[in-house]
Amino acid sequence: MKHLSGVDSAFLHLESPEMPMHIGSLNVVDLPEGYAGDFFEDTKAHIQQRMHLADVFTRKLMLMPLDLSNPVWVVDEDIDMDYHVRHVTLPKPGTNRQLQLYVARLHSSLLDRSRPLWEFFVIDGLKSGQVALYCKVHHAGLDGQAGVAVAKAIFDLEPTGRAIKAPRPRGRREHYQLGVAELLGAALRNTLNQSVGLVKSLPLIARSARTALIPAKGVNGKRDWSLPKDFKIFAPRTSLNVAITNQRTFAGRTVPLSEVKQIAKALGVSLNDVVMATTAGALRAYLKDHNELPDKPLCAAVPVSLRQEGDMTSNNQVTMVTMNLATHIKDPLQRLQKINESSASAKVMMGRVKNAIPMDFPLPAAPWLMSALASLFSRSRLANVMPPIANLIISNVQGIPVQLYFAGAKVVSYYPVSIPSHSMALNVTVQSYNGRLDYGLIACRRAVPDVNDLADALLSEHRTLMELAQVKPTVAGHIAAPVEKLPQLTAKAPARKRAKRVAVAG
Repeated sequence: MKHLSGVDSAFLHLESPEMPMHIGSLNVVDLPEGYAGDFFEDTKAHIQQRMHLADVFTRKLMLMPLDLSNPVWVVDEDIDMDYHVRHVTLPKPGTNRQLQLYVARLHSSLLDRSRPLWEFFVIDGLKSGQVALYCKVHHAGLDGQAGVAVAKAIFDLEPTGRAIKAPRPRGRREHYQLGVAELLGAALRNTLNQSVGLVKSLPLIARSARTALIPAKGVNGKRDWSLPKDFKIFAPRTSLNVAITNQRTFAGRTVPLSEVKQIAKALGVSLNDVVMATTAGALRAYLKDHNELPDKPLCAAVPVSLRQEGDMTSNNQVTMVTMNLATHIKDPLQRLQKINESSASAKVMMGRVKNAIPMDFPLPAAPWLMSALASLFSRSRLANVMPPIANLIISNVQGIPVQLYFAGAKVVSYYPVSIPSHSMALNVTVQSYNGRLDYGLIACRRAVPDVNDLADALLSEHRTLMELAQVKPTVAGHIAAPVEKLPQLTAKAPARKRAKRVAVAG
């Protein structure tokens, strides 16, 4: 058995029917030329052959008696492939929009905790003749970077595939449940180990905290204890910052990775700054069109990986920082400059506190305590009245830069499908793949029924930044002075009233 870390278990305990805590991906593939087989059956065989390459496929949860401690991972000796791999045919005409609506529905349902926490769907019926693959895995088992490791297990670099070594035979335990005494003993040992590990790390945590909290001396030899002038504890309230339902809507969009790199180079910023600015500009246009743009800048919650390079462990090693999106600034270049400054500040702060963030810690009775608090927060709908820490989640995952194949089919796209949450009803996750940058926008359907409008605004903002990058070079490594305003690329939509929103399917 393997114990969940404190961070891993939090994704379990904070889960509710309104807030499923799984992440996923949507891939569209081109079948081999002249293919006449059964791709669904080929997919089942393909995954079954490779399941042992990634722990997430073969392990399930075992709960502790009375939920006195976090669950443990155990090997599932009887995996039902007909349950985990399923076949869906879209109704005609089989458009991309129909596909995205169906993925939104699939993403809204909880995973069965009595089984390994993953499901895989083969979706055909697309009018293009292509086939889609949708996979979802519980976040308790892996984060974004660990997900890339899982992708390396099931995808190939050649259409002919590769030789996969059979798993090492292991003896069967021949029983479904572990004994109460065995589980309680394991919980006690794990709590003790967590406590010892935390105590040993306290000196390092204290040094890191001191470095983060005590400012460096300035040129005058004094320390500046004042907060940055744009520092804000809370973000402005918007229609995104509400208690969510389990209904989802999803939109995927793609921009060429080469263009994003060109923008970053021309304007003297990072690729991640361009992603943040593109999303910020789209949000500004979207909220302004509906008369909802606040005077204060929106704020994004941004996941930050704490993994060491080369670490592909199937767990979570991630924390969160907030970033100023400067949506109150009209000029795209000035907005990008502000985002660049906010990003640099966040990186400096993260460098100071990184070693002070524990990934594993003891928390007796965590399952029922955290689950009770999460349920209370959800049912009381406190998110509707509490000031938000951030307005949305934006995540940029470094993906796989080369062409991939799955069961002989060519993988065309790699859209991430992530998690909206209470008070942050929109999640924008971006993943690079083979010269593309695929945006996946997943949201609560009631809060953001028109997520496709936001996705289209994102493409418009990308074009705006691309035009600015072509006409205005960098000056000494910094963004040049703003150029004359370009014509607005999206038409103004009529104002909407929150109480009268009409939900669309998905």
